[in-house]
Amino acid sequence: MKLLFSEAQADYAHYIFPYAIWAFPEPGETPADLFNAGFLPSSLNLDRFYLCRQVRVKLATFRPSSENRRILRKGADLTVELVPRATFEYTPARREFCLRYAAAKFGPHVMPGERLDALFAAPLVTHLLVFRDAAAGREVGVATLYLEPPALAFYYYAFYDLACPVHSLGMFMMTAAVKLFAERGLAHVYLGSCYSENARYKTQFTGAEFFNGFRWSDNPAELKYLLRRGQTVPSEHLLECAEYRERFYTGSLDAIRAASPFVVALKPGAGGSQ
Repeated sequence: MKLLFSEAQADYAHYIFPYAIWAFPEPGETPADLFNAGFLPSSLNLDRFYLCRQVRVKLATFRPSSENRRILRKGADLTVELVPRATFEYTPARREFCLRYAAAKFGPHVMPGERLDALFAAPLVTHLLVFRDAAAGREVGVATLYLEPPALAFYYYAFYDLACPVHSLGMFMMTAAVKLFAERGLAHVYLGSCYSENARYKTQFTGAEFFNGFRWSDNPAELKYLLRRGQTVPSEHLLECAEYRERFYTGSLDAIRAASPFVVALKPGAGGSQ
């Protein structure tokens, strides 16, 4: 991959100079390679990615917990169908359904019709999960997905009926997706970023792990630490924080460096880059 560093707001008083890190796939690489390195798509065309604290589930170790089973029971009367985008009918009724949800959840102008249309036509969406209430004879939800078997499924936008009598329908949809792809033998389901307590629900699956900037971590205490730390304005960046290093990495910056997947060769013949 090729990396670009886009400068963000600096804190010169504390010598903190942030950069957003973008990755661009190179020949021979697939999106799965960039997901695995901690990047999420920032382009619907899968030609630009960004590094972030994201969550994935390692499906080989996933086993439904009692809470997962409780959520699944709530939607036991719903059917779940995986539909390739090529055969999915993006009808005016489905478009209006998704726009109503987006306006209610994201705000009235966050996802206008043009943006929704682009989403459903984009290379980033290869499949959809369609949820139906067979007894009522209607759809109650649809989730957009990027699938690259056997490496991954990326659970992207979910749209659902906020008035549906199934309590916690959104959580049911995500849990059903994790269970489905575990049964199909995929390696990972990626669930998006996690920068607030409100997003920590994505980690309630066995096998959940998050990217911390230099490795995938399955330590929930580390994630809680980072979320609490994010509620303040720190005077030092994370790897300068002795408390963080000592609590989770025995204080060793060498151990952190060794865990990083990123290697950049500045001289010919000195190695490769990832």
